[in-house]
Amino acid sequence: MRGFGYWVVTCLAAMLLGTAGHAQLPQPGKNVIAASLVPESTLVAPGKTVTLALMMRPSQGWHGYWKNPGDSGIETQIAWELPVGLTAGPIQYPVPERLIISGLMNYVYEGDYAQLIDVKVPAGLAPGTKLPIRARVDYLACTDEICVPQTANVAVDLEAGPTPGTQTNRAMFDRFRQALPKPLGSEARFERAGNRFRLAIPVPAGLELGEPYFYPLTDGALSYAAAQTFSRAGDTLIVETDAPSHGGSLDAVEGVLKLSDNNAVSLKAVPGTVPAAGTPLRLEGEQPAPGASAVLAALLGAVLGGLLLNIMPCVFPILSLKALSLAKAGGDEGAAKREAMAYTAGAVLICLGLGAALLGLRAGGVAAGWAFQLQDPRVILSLLLLITAVALNLAGLFELPALAGGGRLAERRGLSGAFWTGALAAFVATPCTGPFMGAALGAALVLPTPAALAVFAGLGLGLALPFLLLGFVPALRRRLPKPGPWMGRFRRLMSVPMFLTALALAWILGRQAGVDGMALGLAAAMVLGLALWWVGQRQGRWGSWVPLAPAALAAVAAVVLVPAIASEPAKATSQTVLKSEPFTEPRLAALQQEGRPVFVYFTADWCVTCKVNEKGALEREQVAEAFAKSQVAVLVGDWTRGDAAIGRFLEKHGRSGVPSLPLL
Repeated sequence: MRGFGYWVVTCLAAMLLGTAGHAQLPQPGKNVIAASLVPESTLVAPGKTVTLALMMRPSQGWHGYWKNPGDSGIETQIAWELPVGLTAGPIQYPVPERLIISGLMNYVYEGDYAQLIDVKVPAGLAPGTKLPIRARVDYLACTDEICVPQTANVAVDLEAGPTPGTQTNRAMFDRFRQALPKPLGSEARFERAGNRFRLAIPVPAGLELGEPYFYPLTDGALSYAAAQTFSRAGDTLIVETDAPSHGGSLDAVEGVLKLSDNNAVSLKAVPGTVPAAGTPLRLEGEQPAPGASAVLAALLGAVLGGLLLNIMPCVFPILSLKALSLAKAGGDEGAAKREAMAYTAGAVLICLGLGAALLGLRAGGVAAGWAFQLQDPRVILSLLLLITAVALNLAGLFELPALAGGGRLAERRGLSGAFWTGALAAFVATPCTGPFMGAALGAALVLPTPAALAVFAGLGLGLALPFLLLGFVPALRRRLPKPGPWMGRFRRLMSVPMFLTALALAWILGRQAGVDGMALGLAAAMVLGLALWWVGQRQGRWGSWVPLAPAALAAVAAVVLVPAIASEPAKATSQTVLKSEPFTEPRLAALQQEGRPVFVYFTADWCVTCKVNEKGALEREQVAEAFAKSQVAVLVGDWTRGDAAIGRFLEKHGRSGVPSLPLL
């Protein structure tokens, strides 16, 4: 049931947000994967076993799932109604295929397939005894865009006889059995060293191999989407791939090794020594390296996402005032281009730095995502002080040309001012995840490191693109308003969104560190504001800068102390429209066991886009009524302070941060 929540969220998200696009939804009352029950023989001898085939026929574009569905999906569930004395064995699955969707590995069947079940018939039945077999089958049907739960009631009537009847379906069942993996007959060994999973399988050196692949049945043994490499050391086939960062100790690993088409073995591996890699069978993993088109699509999404960040209330004032500074500069083409390049360098380097830190944390096993730094109240407090200083400067409270890191940053001339303005814009924009960004940053997590860093650099480039165009296109600069007294009024007007940003940061600090933490942050902001006002009033006088020293010390002390004095953070308030519960995987599993549909989404208090989505799309009477009518349970994952379990859940579904539904 590990992947059950994925298809529920997919279905509900498709209805609510329209993400299904052009996918063909099934007709009411008609299954897109038809299921039927076929016996190898309708006449069975008492005390013997008869094999049944659960025949599955997907419609065009739909697929079903293997016993271990991979990163998403659900295995087939059968509830039997058998005559007294009959017992049904486990489902025997044919070897699946691999399907990668948005970086998630799925083990599926895209064509007709049969799952075999052996039914034991008790001894002592009188000949001619009727044996009606009924079952309810629950399974999942998916396309590349949507998933739909399916239920089929199947039936077959058998009869007890003195000898096995004519097996009219024998040829068909021979084909079904050929698609099943054969027992290996020998024990394999595995070991986990750091983030690597290694498996040694006894395979004769003379056996010709096609394109081998190991399908794990033991969940958590290896990373499903990671590439698998194979080598041969005599009569041993060695498989190497990535292990999940959250994997625990395992007593055994079971799975199916596909050797070639129509040839696969089932095996069980125990912990043991795996020899060093031998002669490489393949230099490349089964999962192909992302093509140029995939990398280009992720890069384009990052650039567009960064471009849209410029309209955010904490970024737009910085961009607009920096643009107006170009208008003041007149016709100095060289200076305009240099400032544009410096601004771009600042934005790109900050995004690269944050991206590199994110990739490093994830490589070290930390379930971090985009804007991970905002889960620390010390970072929020530092941003609160910086944005407060910028807002007070824009409002005209003080003038400090030397304050390159804050106050007059948006208007400072020169390359250093442009560079730090771009850096500031990139850093304060991280709470926002807009259109195009989610898919692009999610793709960055599964791309090779150089390509992933290129995606993060693309985000910074998109953020800097408007100012870059102004610097290099004189016609655009000429369209800027002429300098005049109105610029002072516009500058003060731009302080309003910065004050609102500071207010939002204070609220986030309260959510993370409680009332005590928020009070400390507001006190530090007030002390800093008073010091800046004092210095600004005495600009140019001897010693006018002295009050900044104790204010700076107070700010540093507040940043250091905020985690220690933080009281219990505010609890999530119960929603008045869309009733919800906190997300945990055990609670999700419990709701699934009850058979209830579940809608899961992830948010954070520092995520502006999350809050807009909640108020604009989720917290609506129509949505609440639709969910209540269908008895949909709503689970909300709060990532405000960071949560390793939520981070792993998001990572498993290919997401790098919030807002997020666990699908791509």
